[in-house]
Amino acid sequence: MSLADPFNSKQVLFTPGPLTTASEVKKATLFDLGSRDYTFIQLVQEIRNELLELAHAQSPEYETIIVQGSGTFGVESTISSVIPADGVLLNIINGAYGRRISQMAGIHGIELVEISYPENSLYDLAEIEQALLSHPQITHISVIHGETTTGLLNPLESLGALAKQYNKVFIVDAMSTFGAYQVDVKTLNIGFLVSSSNKCIEGIPGFSFVIAKADELKKSKGNARTLSLDLYEQWLGLHSNGQFRFTPPVQVLLGFREALRLLHEEGGIEARGARYSENNLLLIEGMIRLGFEPYLPKSIRSYIITSFLYPGHPNFSFETFYQKLHEKGCVIYPGKLSQVDCFRIGNIGQIYSDDIHNLLISIEKTLLEMDIDLINQ
Repeated sequence: MSLADPFNSKQVLFTPGPLTTASEVKKATLFDLGSRDYTFIQLVQEIRNELLELAHAQSPEYETIIVQGSGTFGVESTISSVIPADGVLLNIINGAYGRRISQMAGIHGIELVEISYPENSLYDLAEIEQALLSHPQITHISVIHGETTTGLLNPLESLGALAKQYNKVFIVDAMSTFGAYQVDVKTLNIGFLVSSSNKCIEGIPGFSFVIAKADELKKSKGNARTLSLDLYEQWLGLHSNGQFRFTPPVQVLLGFREALRLLHEEGGIEARGARYSENNLLLIEGMIRLGFEPYLPKSIRSYIITSFLYPGHPNFSFETFYQKLHEKGCVIYPGKLSQVDCFRIGNIGQIYSDDIHNLLISIEKTLLEMDIDLINQ
């Protein structure tokens, strides 16, 4: 297969990001702009302000910091910068991305208290409170809002209230939820929220962003364990002269500004979340009709991505299933679970009900091609 082959046909990405983007977003990236140009500096400030609005926050109480790189860069920038040398992180884990935060803490020599749960279970608030009582030296609490390992949605309200009660800084990885779920950082007592350009705001990959409580951000001065991921210095550069310390992803930011415009045009977070929720409902109903079983119970599933168990049919091979769907223009995700075999289907990005129907038709055809009947097996 030549490298040009992927461009010969349209692929719809049923993934949690990178995802299918609007043509307007792609077109917006087709311009050159100097990173020190006044127009670019103004664009970056507009983006920072609009992200605050989406989080129901305002400057100077909260600040937006843009970090070059994927969402993981933003999370690591936060973890390695805001926790002081004598700080202790309580990390709540029920998926791969929670485990990744612990890995970051270990690499940077941050003292860590972990509470782990199965990948199909929510956290236990009473157990977390007991950990806070048993380890009063804890300074920060971290959690993943939407675990794209499975599609699980961790509630934030009770955890934010607990963090406030015990005077802990609350760090939320909202990578796969921000822009599709309402997240009021002030009401939820969130000190640092991290997300990225290529998720529910429907931009392209290239940067992450951190919405930070300004008081907590300023306390982090001098804490950073790296040069390029120093969150405070990154903010200081943007705050003082509007410029990045290192080369910014100019075209990605141009596309992101257009993605923000399209989000507002669609009706904001509420309307986008409603579209994603409708997609998800159609997807799950259709997959169950075809004989597939969702991994998570309905009560804890998000409408961002859904994990489906591998069927027990002897003819099922995920590699074959994936490739045949790919040939039909449908790109899904393999599983990322440690205990069971699953695959994942996302329904965010520029995906509508017709796309979900087309995916289900493609899956039905693929099952026939693989001689698999999940209803009558």
